[in-house]
Formats: sequence, structure tokens, C-alpha cells
Amino acid sequence: MSACGDGGSGKDETTSKVSAEFNAATKGIVNPSDKKGGTLRFGYSSDPDSLDPTRIYYASGQNFMRSFYNRTLLTPDSKPGEDGLKLVPDMAEAMPEISADKLTYTFKLKDGIKFEDGTAVTSKDVKYAIERTFAQDVLSGGPTYLIDQLDQGQNYPGPYKDTDPDKLGLKSVQTPDDKTVVFKLAKPFADFLYLLPMAPGAVPRAKDTGAKYTEHPISTGPYMFETVDPGKKITMVRNPNWDRNTDPVRKALPDRVEVTLQMQPDELDKQLLDGSLDLDFAQTGVQQAGQAKILLDKNLKKNADEPVTGFIRYFTISTKVAPFDNIHCRRAVQYAADKVALQTARGGADAGGDIATNMLPPNIAGHDPNLDPFGSKQGKPQIDKAKQELAACGKPNGFETKIAVRNKGKEPKTAEALQQALAQVGIKATIDQSDASLYFRSTIGSPDNVHKKGYGIMTAGWGADFPTGTGFLQVLVDGRLIQPSGNNNYAELNDPEINGLIDQATAESDPAKAAELWKQINAKVMDTATQLPFVYDKALNYRNPRLTNVYVYSYFGEWDFGSLGVSDGK
Repeated sequence: MSACGDGGSGKDETTSKVSAEFNAATKGIVNPSDKKGGTLRFGYSSDPDSLDPTRIYYASGQNFMRSFYNRTLLTPDSKPGEDGLKLVPDMAEAMPEISADKLTYTFKLKDGIKFEDGTAVTSKDVKYAIERTFAQDVLSGGPTYLIDQLDQGQNYPGPYKDTDPDKLGLKSVQTPDDKTVVFKLAKPFADFLYLLPMAPGAVPRAKDTGAKYTEHPISTGPYMFETVDPGKKITMVRNPNWDRNTDPVRKALPDRVEVTLQMQPDELDKQLLDGSLDLDFAQTGVQQAGQAKILLDKNLKKNADEPVTGFIRYFTISTKVAPFDNIHCRRAVQYAADKVALQTARGGADAGGDIATNMLPPNIAGHDPNLDPFGSKQGKPQIDKAKQELAACGKPNGFETKIAVRNKGKEPKTAEALQQALAQVGIKATIDQSDASLYFRSTIGSPDNVHKKGYGIMTAGWGADFPTGTGFLQVLVDGRLIQPSGNNNYAELNDPEINGLIDQATAESDPAKAAELWKQINAKVMDTATQLPFVYDKALNYRNPRLTNVYVYSYFGEWDFGSLGVSDGK
């Protein structure tokens, strides 16, 4: 999932060199350097959700692919602060030509863009990559915004079922020559350009292995895969066919990139603090033991950052799993939840984040700090109101349900905190832990699996795919976007009034008017009691002192992986 974090308190403050100190990378660039060489070493407590650019949705995965192997037509600029939210040309030679009616976007490709085997990237490779997004029966799990904008009633099935001889049958994307890509929209969509950095930039049809493409995606970036050993390690080496002159965005300083996979979280933190690793791939923060060590040791603390990530941590409550098809049962959970305990499980106010009262975080236009329909600001459960709602839904003595949760990091403790609070009103919740790498795609991302397993409540976290209400909330609550796999509307909320307001907001070109519409949508979503937000996220991450060019990248709310180097060259 992508995120837009808080890059600092001011533009001037976040573009200069800063000394290594606590939160320094939220204010500027720590250890600026152009020194090349050495190995950048990540640790990860899971596996990436995918390495196939079509299927990547986690913010850290998008940061990783953008930095090292997947160039796109446009990309967020590699700069700290507000400048990191600006889109700049990547494979495109310039920003697109846009027609007066806002329906046609024309891009020209730069010369010299090549795949790792030396083959030139053409417009057809870009179109084919976009078409792969439509093959949801094979390549589920990634963003689907482009399907919504480009299908236009064609019901295009993706290239694997395309009857066009060249497998380029999507009508809304045209390639009049090898250097030109033209997008034809059916109606204006104000955020269209934000969809392109999330897309797979270019995929060579001859090298496409379908669902197995994740085993070795073909690179257009500064690095290419040397080995991919799921559950163990990923190694990358320099791509000899990447031309630095075509790519002002990526520094490409290390000679190698390594990711050690499926580490136990506390062991990962230990190796970060002893210098065996450089940074955590997930960027979701160290565990409680690591937090205590960092915050109490000034020598460790000066190499840590705690940005506001732009993520929200929440539980989603199914509308299709009994008894939560009854709104009063959902409201009972809302009132019974202990948000202070949930905040504590995430690391407390200092390292976990601020208590959330609604589904739009403070960095998204339309956020309403006064929207608190279930009284979260009181700081304690409202047992009497929870029991009233239980009586109203015909379950005065409570009921049984299941909480789905990823099996790594802080999430099991978060689920336990909710489990304990619900028990106080007679709701007996069983916690079901699942593989973190598959959780969003096929555990709670499959409505059939949710129904089969009886998941009434599901843990989730979300950050903006791009920094607008559309980029944050639509995919979570638009009933027309419910997917059989890789679904993000986990509650299966399908409210015609909410859907209609979303149509108004996505078509609105005036940012202030769009923000007001998203404010209304957020309030109506909270009224459904399907979402239980509890923390506006902070993440306490530790950076190895040898890292160079460290800054919090506003687009993801994480360090910019593509700018990092290592000072010792090792």
C-alpha cells in the first residue's frame, strides 16, 4: 500500500543538509554524498507482496521497485519535503500534452531507455504493461485504478485472452509510433497522472511469464535481479543497460542491493542496531523492545526517525459475515473498542501515532479533526452504549466472531487488545493469524475466503496511493470496486449514496470542492460503522549511521530507497 507522509514543517527546512539527530531525516538530507560502491542491506520480516510491478501494492514494495528496477512514464521527484510530491518525467521526455477537454494525454518516450538485455523500450512495451493490469484472473493484488479509467465498457480481459494478434487490443491506449503513447479517457479524471507512477512501466511481451513474472521481472532501472529466493533472500546487481543520462531521478550509488527475508522482527531490529543491516524494508517501525533501546540511548536515538507516515491503522468490519450484516452489531464493536490500548499495542503516542477518530488522516485534504462519531476522544470504551447496541441487534449477551490478522510485527498484539476489549461486553473473538505476504491479496482480499473463514473483523493499514481523497479512500469504500481477489473494500461496503458522492468527487477539478466532497464521504462511511480507525500512524525507524542521502520521502512516508548509498563502500 502507498503512502504520503509528512515531510517536515516547511519547504526550506527540508531541502538542506542536516546533522544526524533524532528525526533529522524528516527535516532535510542526512549524510549527503555521491559516493558509489558497496552493498545496501535490507532486512524484512516477510516477503514482498510481489516483485511483479503489476501486483505490488505495499508502499515499501512500490518504493523498492521505483528505486531499483521499474521506471514509469512519470514518477514522484526524488527530493525531500513538498517537492517529493511533484510528478516529473521518468521514461517520458516531458510532461504530457493534454487536450483542452482533458480526455487525451499524449506522451513521448525518451531515447536510450532499454531493458536489462539491451532491447530498446517502445510504446508497445508500455501499452502491454498497462494491459497486464486487466488480467485480474492471473495478476491480482495490485492497483486497479487504470482498469476503472481505461476499460470504458470494452470488458478488456488482459493480454493473455486478447484476440488481437499483437496482444495490444486495449482501445483506450494507442501507440501511433514506437515513441508515442496516447491515453484516451471517456470522462475527465482530475487525478489521472497520479495513476501512472503506480503502473508497471514497461514489460517485454516475449519475456512475460504471467504469474511467474515475479520470479524475475525484467528491469528498466539501474539494477536487475541476480537471485530471487522466496523466504530467504533477494539480490540485485547493476543493470549494464541502464543509462544514467536518461535518469536524473535515481542516484544508483550501491553496487549491490540485498534483502534478507522472513526475519523474526526482534532479530531484525537487533541486526539493525548492531550494524549488520542498514534499514528495514517494511518501514513500519521497530518493535517494542527496539523502541525502548532507541529512545533511551542518545547514541541510537540520533540515528532514528519517527515520521508521520500518512498511514491509518484500522479494523474493518464485514457487512457480509453475520452478525455484522446488522449495523447495531458493528456499532457495538465501535463503542467497545479501547483505542488507548490499541494505540499502546502500536507503540504508544510517542512511537505508534495519534488516536484516529475517522478514516481520512490529517495529510489528506478533507480531513475533519472534529469528526468523532463514536466518542474516541473520551479515551476509554463506552460499555453502556456497546451493550445498548448489542440489545438492538438481538445479541444482548454478545456473540462469537473471528479477527483476521497478519502474523508478523505489531498486528497480533493489536488484535489481542481489541479481543480483550470486546470480551468486556460479551463478544468472544478468536484471532486467526495469516501469512503476512498473502494477507491482503488472498486472505482478507478474497471476499469468498472472508465468508468461508467467517472473518467478521479484519486488521488493516492504509496510506494514500496518491495524495488526494481519491487516492486514499475510494478503493476502500467504493462498492463498484469490490474484486474477487486483491479486493481492498474489505467490508464489502456498497452504499449507493457514497458511490454517487465519489463520482462527484473524482470528477471535480477544483481541489477545494473535491476536499469538501471527501469530507462528506468520510462522514457517511463512518456512519456505516464498517471502519474502526484507531491510529494515525507514526513509525520509529532506525538508519545505519553509514547510510548516505537519507530523507523521508513525502510520497511514501518512508526513506527514499533510490537515493541511499553507503559511506564505507562495503
